[in-house]
Amino acid sequence: MGAGAPKKMKKILGISCFYHDAAAALVVDGSIVAAAQEERFTRDKHTPDFPKQAIRYCLDEAGLSIDELDAVVFYDKPLLKFERLLQTYYAFAPKGLVSFLKAIPVWINEKMFLKKMIREGLQEVEAYDKKRLKLLFPEHHLSHAASAFYPSPFERAAILTIDGVGEWCTASIGLGQGNAITLLRELEFPHSVGLLYSAFTYYLGFTVNSGEYKLMGLAPYGHPTATQTADFADRIKKHIVDIKADGSIWLNQAYFNYATGLRMVNEPKWEALFGFPRREDEAELQQHHCNLALAIQRVTEEIVEKMAMEAKRLTNADALCLAGGVALNCVANGKLLRSGIFKAIYVQPAAGDAGGALGAALAAQHIYFEQPRVLAQAMDAMSGSYLGPSYGDKEIELLNRRVRAVFSKNTDFAALCEQVAGHLAQGAVVGWFQGRMEFGPRALGNRSILGDARNPEMQKKLNLKIKYREGFRPFAPSVLAEDVQEYFEQDSPSPYMLMVAPVLPSRRSNLPSDFHDQPLWDKLYTTRSDVQSITHLDFSARIQTVHKETNPRYHALISAFKQQTGYGLVVNTSFNVRGEPIVCTPHDAYRCFMSTDMDVLVINDYIYLKTQQPDWSNKDKWMVKFKKD
Repeated sequence: MGAGAPKKMKKILGISCFYHDAAAALVVDGSIVAAAQEERFTRDKHTPDFPKQAIRYCLDEAGLSIDELDAVVFYDKPLLKFERLLQTYYAFAPKGLVSFLKAIPVWINEKMFLKKMIREGLQEVEAYDKKRLKLLFPEHHLSHAASAFYPSPFERAAILTIDGVGEWCTASIGLGQGNAITLLRELEFPHSVGLLYSAFTYYLGFTVNSGEYKLMGLAPYGHPTATQTADFADRIKKHIVDIKADGSIWLNQAYFNYATGLRMVNEPKWEALFGFPRREDEAELQQHHCNLALAIQRVTEEIVEKMAMEAKRLTNADALCLAGGVALNCVANGKLLRSGIFKAIYVQPAAGDAGGALGAALAAQHIYFEQPRVLAQAMDAMSGSYLGPSYGDKEIELLNRRVRAVFSKNTDFAALCEQVAGHLAQGAVVGWFQGRMEFGPRALGNRSILGDARNPEMQKKLNLKIKYREGFRPFAPSVLAEDVQEYFEQDSPSPYMLMVAPVLPSRRSNLPSDFHDQPLWDKLYTTRSDVQSITHLDFSARIQTVHKETNPRYHALISAFKQQTGYGLVVNTSFNVRGEPIVCTPHDAYRCFMSTDMDVLVINDYIYLKTQQPDWSNKDKWMVKFKKD
């Protein structure tokens, strides 16, 4: 702890990097001015590299230089992490020698000199006086906790952070009050909910640290009442994870290799336990894969709920704040909300490591510098998470000249919305690029691909012809905040697409009696509701409520769509193709538009129709190869 002059405006840069999801965030006088992930600028998804371009953007947005900053804050303590690495290898020795020999030189040569790497990285952003630079290092889970509590609308709240691992901590329970955070309980490595979920992500053939979304999306395809599903859950709890009454867990390390090995799991033991081998990447999905996905999702939900109950017992708070990668499990979040353990729940929209950059800056503001906290007057202090760069007519006109684009421009925004809503109502897929880019993993209406939720073919079209991804992947609805209860069993805001709620029974279709016994693809294409393309197989949906206060342009578009169709919601998916980060610039958007079967592109006031573009049928000309996600 250190004291600062309470009335002096503090300018603090937070950074996260060197693991995955590198990002930067700038806080000025307690207000979040800018935040962005480095991947959006480099086009390398989940990049761990020092976030030079994100830092440059944040400084430019505020008109600041590095010399004007009061502190630069890194999101964890690297020496504590190094201590954990050494103690873990020592505890498991001689197991893991190969992994040890690979990891230690990297740590000695790079991570041990992290201060030097940060200073050199900042020097590449711009020249600065190294003697004036103050570098701070809060603990990883404190950064997560700060990212959730300080922007929240709560004066007092329990804080639950759950992820893979920080230094030692893998989950924490804390109490936020005023400008103070007190951490009350910690779960330590190697026992980790995040690593447990990632192990199943790996075993079911998806990529760790990016494929967890797919595992969650696959779970509804599991048979909810099948003996196999229940049996899988029982085996997980009997052999792999021991769940305590307070939500803490003990993982049987005989089934895992992540502590000292180069793989997540002991594959022979898993195959013996579940009766089938690890699914190979891109291999056909079978019902047992879906059932196992549902089983681990249910186990995870049980753990999270018990942790929340313990947080309630320890704090007796009415509200809960969530962060850490597991807080992106919107199915668990939705069930937690409906459990009624807490009256209100707030989830940091950038809940993963990218959000650690923001939390680190806020922790410095309120804990290190002891600055007072002013509660947000709106829903929260995140400005709808629209904290990234925006682009004006100059950049768009430069794009138009460079690619010889054919476009129309309509500065009457109401008329533009009416025109675009008409395209959507006729079945078109629309790329929608407006204002400031979103911070966090979700597209929230400024870098989004949109479609008509009523269209039963829209999910298939978006997955296969636009996103080039697995056909089972679900899509989310963006619904007018004032209309949410017309479609879903949801009575609280969900502005960041981090809550799953049931579709109203009145909108559901009757399923055939053998529905859960049908093949996966037959289930997918069975009519489930009048908003088919956003309704999961279990009649749920991952909701984004759209608020006029935080995104008036997106709200106006959906309102125009409602005027024409009677439906105040659209399908919203992120503006990118598989393996690519969400688009950042107008050029990113146009390239993605031209490399897919998207029909219409809207960039601010500019409208592009695919069939009018030069050489519009040659998608290969615009296609960029990205690594698999």
